[in-house]
Amino acid sequence: MKIVASFWHFAVVACVSVAATAQISTAVPFAAQTSEQTAEQPDIVDAYVRAEMTKQKVPGLALLVSRAGRVVRAQGYGMANVELLVPVKPETIFQSGSVGKQFTATAVLMLVEEGKIGLEDPLTKYFPDAPPAWHQVTIRELLSHTAGFTDYPKSFDMRRDYTEAEQLKMVESVPLAFSPGTSWSYSNLGYLTLGLVIHKVTGEFYGDFLQQRIFGPLGMSTTRIISEADIVPNRSAGYRLVKGELKNQEWVSPTVNTTADGSLYFSILDLAKWDAALYTEKLLKRSSLEQMWTVTRLTSGKPNSGEYGFGWFIGSKKGHRLVEHEGEWQGFETEISRYLDDQLTVVVLTNLDAAKPETIADHVAEMYLSGKVK
Repeated sequence: MKIVASFWHFAVVACVSVAATAQISTAVPFAAQTSEQTAEQPDIVDAYVRAEMTKQKVPGLALLVSRAGRVVRAQGYGMANVELLVPVKPETIFQSGSVGKQFTATAVLMLVEEGKIGLEDPLTKYFPDAPPAWHQVTIRELLSHTAGFTDYPKSFDMRRDYTEAEQLKMVESVPLAFSPGTSWSYSNLGYLTLGLVIHKVTGEFYGDFLQQRIFGPLGMSTTRIISEADIVPNRSAGYRLVKGELKNQEWVSPTVNTTADGSLYFSILDLAKWDAALYTEKLLKRSSLEQMWTVTRLTSGKPNSGEYGFGWFIGSKKGHRLVEHEGEWQGFETEISRYLDDQLTVVVLTNLDAAKPETIADHVAEMYLSGKVK
C-alpha cells in the first residue's frame, strides 16, 4: 500500500486520539495518572509527545516513566501498524536495536560473577584459532567498545543467512582499527562476538541464555529474540521515510536478526520489569551494576571518549547522573534513560528509523525532574 507523506501525516494525527493510554497490567506496579489528567491541569507530557510525534512524523510510540521501579506512566500513541490501523498500546512489541546490548553485557557479567568468564581474559582463550591480534583483546574491551573492533564490513550481505562459525570468520577478517585499550569506537561486531563467547562458555545460544537467566526470572514474558516467521502477538511494524513517503522496513535474513548486538523484541511493560530489577541484586551484585555504569578507562588511564561502561552510555544532564542507550534497527528507534540518583527512568520506543526518541525522553525526564509533573 502506498502512503504519501500528506496522507500519512493526517492519518497519524487523526489516529493518535485512539492510542491506548491504558491501565497497565497488574504484574507491574502502577500509580494512577489522574493527578495530571484533569481539566484544570492539562497533561503536558501527553501534549508534548503528540506534538513531537507530528513534528518527527513518527507513526507509533510507546512511553514508559518509572520512579524507583514503580510505573507512573505507560502509554501508547499513534499506530503500531499503519496499514491495518492498529494503535500502539503498552503491550505493543518493538524491536530493541542496540538497547539490547545491555542485556548481553548483563549476561557476560553474570558469567563473570560465576567465575566462568574473566574480564581480563584474552579472546584467544575462547577462540584459539583467532588472529594473533586477538590475543591482546580482552572481554572488558569488547564490553566497552575499546577493543579496536568496528562495524559490519560493506561486503556483508544483510539478506544472507550465516552460521555462527561464518559470523566469527567474518569478524576475524576485519582488521582492528587501533591497539586494544588505546581508544574508543562503537562496535556492533564486538557485541556480536560477546554473544559467541556466551555460547562457547555455556553451550547455549546467547538468546536461550537470556531467556533462562534474565527474561524468564523477571517475568518479561514477551521479550525474546526477533523472529519474523513466528506469530508474535502485539508486534509493531517498522517504518522508514523515503523522499517523504512512508515505507515498510527493509528485510534482513533471519540469522542476522539473532545476533547479540541488539536483536530483541520487547515492550514497555517488560522494560518496566527490567528497570525494577536493576534496583535490586536479582541479576547482578551491586558491585557489578556499578561497574557496568562506570566509564571504562583506557590503558592510558583516561576515561574512554565515548563515556561508555558495559552496555550503557554514562553521563549527566543538567547535573543529573544518567545511564542511557539508544537503539536503531529495521525501522525502529528506541531509548532508555535511567537517572540513577533521581530514581527516574524514561523509555521511548518508536517505529520509525528517522525518529529521535532520545529528544523525547530528555524532555519528558526534564518535566519530571523539574517538578512540572509529579
